[in-house]
Amino acid sequence: MSLLEVMKTRRSIRKYSDKEVSEELLQSLLQAAARTQTMGNLQLYSVVVTRSEDMKERLAPAHFNQPMVRQAPVVLTICADFRRTSTWCKERKADPGYDNFLSFINAASDALLFTQTFSSLAEEAGLGLCYLGTTVYMPAKIIEVLNLPRLVMPVATLTVGWPDEQPALSDRLPVESFVHSEKYRDYTPLDIDRYYLEKEQLPQNKHFVEINHKETLAQIFTDIRYTRRDNEALSTTFLDALRQQGFLEG
Repeated sequence: MSLLEVMKTRRSIRKYSDKEVSEELLQSLLQAAARTQTMGNLQLYSVVVTRSEDMKERLAPAHFNQPMVRQAPVVLTICADFRRTSTWCKERKADPGYDNFLSFINAASDALLFTQTFSSLAEEAGLGLCYLGTTVYMPAKIIEVLNLPRLVMPVATLTVGWPDEQPALSDRLPVESFVHSEKYRDYTPLDIDRYYLEKEQLPQNKHFVEINHKETLAQIFTDIRYTRRDNEALSTTFLDALRQQGFLEG
């Protein structure tokens, strides 16, 4: 199956078989993913591979104890990493100036590009993955468990294994909702009605609205899933971790 065909049917996999993910396959995918785009050819990322039950057990609370963290054969924590580059500079009589927010953004971009490339390659090979957005919710815990030094910041986590489920495809907005020709065109109420109609009419989404006693699907996101209170609190936590890791001034 071509990569294009794989992407058209990709699913987040949260249940994995007992089949081992061989070290040979994993290393091959990591090596191939390293060919992805990177700022200045610096590869501003590091990947921590977790296989041991003990380490998965220690990582799980940082991801709200989602079962796939413990159950997946492999957990990958992808980090924005300017430590390696900075150390190289110091060892070569160069003065690095990468302890700042812009450097974090550059390294985070590199790390996320690597994450996406690895994900596509792994799924093309038949593996199943789940991307954990919780990585940026409690970064201090991940930093502690993985012993991440200054200028290394976790930005993404993937659980990896051979699929033991075939969940339904999740919905996606139509291409015209996010592609803008030449210049950004803001959204009118009619645009919003048109682009979100299918999502709002899905039986499962209508059910979510009903059982949570809400008026609209949007309220599920603003009032329950991703609230202002949580976003502001987690933003503070994330900024604190950036300071701890040396990407922001104290």
